[in-house]
Amino acid sequence: MSAIPRGTLFEAAFEAPGAPDEVVLRARFRGPGGFERVVEGFWDGGANWKLRFAPDAPGEWTWSAEAAPRVEALRAEGRFECVPYEGDNPVYRHGALKLAPDRLRLATADGRPFFWLADTAWNGVLRAEPADWTRYLETRRAQGFNVVQFVATHWRGLEADAHGERAYVNDAAPRINPAFFQRLDAKLAAINAHGLYAAPVILWALQPEDPGRKLPEAGALKLARYVVARYGAHQLAWFLGGDCPYVKDGVEKWKRLGRELFGAKHEKSDRLVTLHPCGLSWIGSEFADEGWLDFIGYQSGHGDRPEQLRWHVMGPAAQAGLESPRRPILNLEPNYEGHRASGGARRFGEYEVRRAAWWSCLLAPAAGVSYGCNEVWNWGARREQAAGHAELGEIEPWHTMLESPGLRAMRLLKKFFEAMPWWRLKPAPHLLFNQPGREDPAAFVAAAATPEGDAAVLYCPRGGKHLLRADNLKRPAAAMWFDPRKGKFQAGGACKSREFEVQAPDAQDWVCLLGKRG
Repeated sequence: MSAIPRGTLFEAAFEAPGAPDEVVLRARFRGPGGFERVVEGFWDGGANWKLRFAPDAPGEWTWSAEAAPRVEALRAEGRFECVPYEGDNPVYRHGALKLAPDRLRLATADGRPFFWLADTAWNGVLRAEPADWTRYLETRRAQGFNVVQFVATHWRGLEADAHGERAYVNDAAPRINPAFFQRLDAKLAAINAHGLYAAPVILWALQPEDPGRKLPEAGALKLARYVVARYGAHQLAWFLGGDCPYVKDGVEKWKRLGRELFGAKHEKSDRLVTLHPCGLSWIGSEFADEGWLDFIGYQSGHGDRPEQLRWHVMGPAAQAGLESPRRPILNLEPNYEGHRASGGARRFGEYEVRRAAWWSCLLAPAAGVSYGCNEVWNWGARREQAAGHAELGEIEPWHTMLESPGLRAMRLLKKFFEAMPWWRLKPAPHLLFNQPGREDPAAFVAAAATPEGDAAVLYCPRGGKHLLRADNLKRPAAAMWFDPRKGKFQAGGACKSREFEVQAPDAQDWVCLLGKRG
């Protein structure tokens, strides 16, 4: 009997000639404690079929597979032993991503709070040479990232892979192209092998030519089922849709897709699922009752005009963070480093990246944030115009931004949060007597505190002096100023009364940490 370390891949292969579009392969896995799950297999070209599963509990597992309509060559059964994982890879050591008990944050299977810090490599899995992909993953792991966001099919940002092939042929009635996905297999598996969780977009759906918009609903479901069957055993969180204006595209369609793929009550999948929306759009209310949707993703986008910044700091995402949210809220696409601001010539630098990230982590119950960089998401080998993104101009090669000021800022942000009980932070705008962001959203001070009052954090994008209400803080408390550029702390005084004034060291952006002293 074979031994499979917990959380890693079990795979079974079959040979069965025939018409793959007419056959559905399913397998039932039974494990310790009465666990039972049905997963779908997938056609891998020619007469080849495969089945993948990741056991999550040590002990003996059994499985049985069959196809509908019945294909004798696709009938099989077996058993294997799931053994504890003994290595040092955090993905396998801590297990699959789950919702934390309060359902406001993410956690790993062993109960550890998980601070989401994702890098965006939309085209990375599709375009990268194997050696470059390894270099990228090793670098991002060393930089503190723990998730990689990417597109799992062709889309407007890459109409075909390096071999000129697409994920499927025939938009009216799509036929899966296994060769396209075979070239992705090793690179997707490498994400987990390097200690990172994957976050694949199944159906990009912003423009009419994107699969999620162009395919009829039945075709979109067919493509999505294939992607889920092929990669659902990896350690990942699904982005069912990508960059989609879901309300305009048809909320009910996306609800049906989610229910079919993952189950109305999430009974068909044990991986987290979200939707990645287009810029300045909110999905929380339309999908509030969908049991398959685990966390709310939003996109504050790539603008910096007052109305765009106001949407971020005082719009629906921020309001939902205050109003007893039912799910984690994560900004999956804030200002990208190197992206043109509001369609103009100026490109976002480290300050805009840093500001958007700190705001995002404090405007909702702290759960993490995603980072993006123009050069890396496009993944060009040379200076080029990004496909489907004429407004961005020419973009430098991916490797020129493997290290950058914005990346350093993200590392320092994660280091700051992981040194404190970030999983207890909730938005606390009441700390401020006066919110400068009401007049100028670029000056908005984001504040969060623990319900117990033993810690509070304020992000002050322009430094300044701020009068705080300390009623709910445990006193005496010490104030410390954290420099988000250099990662250094300096003293900021002591809080002994119900009112407390803090003064930033200068007019740059600073983070104020208030904590119980002694």
